Amino acid sequence: MNTNRKLGWFKSSYSDGQSACVEVNWLAADAIGVRDSKNPTGPALTFAPGAWDGLLASVRGHQFH
Repeated sequence: MNTNRKLGWFKSSYSDGQSACVEVNWLAADAIGVRDSKNPTGPALTFAPGAWDGLLASVRGHQFH
């Protein structure tokens, strides 16, 4: 898991600021939140650290089509 944690909701440094962005927040030691940047007051997905690491590995491995 990434230990370079930022405070509050943030977008990826790869984000170009367009409308198709997600934001991430380290909610607690055992929860990572992900939300749609267009709807910051809307629902957020939460992931346990292991699930988050698995999701990132899958994205980086281009396992989504």
